[in-house]
Amino acid sequence: MFARDGAVVLGIDPGLTRCGYAVLRTEGNAVRPVALGVIRTPASSPLPQRLAELKGELVALLQEYRPFAVAVEQVFFQTNVRTAMSVGQASGLALAEAAAFGCDVVQFTPNQVKDSVAGWGGAPKEQVQKMVQARLGLSTPPKPADAADAAALALTYLAAAPMRRRVQAAVGR
Repeated sequence: MFARDGAVVLGIDPGLTRCGYAVLRTEGNAVRPVALGVIRTPASSPLPQRLAELKGELVALLQEYRPFAVAVEQVFFQTNVRTAMSVGQASGLALAEAAAFGCDVVQFTPNQVKDSVAGWGGAPKEQVQKMVQARLGLSTPPKPADAADAAALALTYLAAAPMRRRVQAAVGR
């Protein structure tokens, strides 16, 4: 499954307190932002309630925008184990719901996203935000950073799709 004209791609920057999302639509050679934002859950709520709330919001995004593909940031490295666990739980929800919805689901590491969008895997968040702004034709850099990261994930999916298509054709998939 690969992007085509008019395809909708959903980028997810997973997190339990802040989960960034970006909905992008392809239009010929251009990409148009449809929705950018952050799903928030209160840290004071019990974990099962927060996960249920996040799941409900993710399902609502999938139902409203009907994405062709979902790009999720891969949990790659965290120094804080507690943060890593909550990001992993949010990521798992996003992956499972997108797969259940029938989307092409792809994970990218933060360095892959930075390299794709900014041209350097070590780019700072501000540079990623400015590149997302430029690539989507926005008047200001998208904020908060979680939404910009989600848009960068969706842009990375779109940039990688042609090569993924060729590789899969070569291996007969």
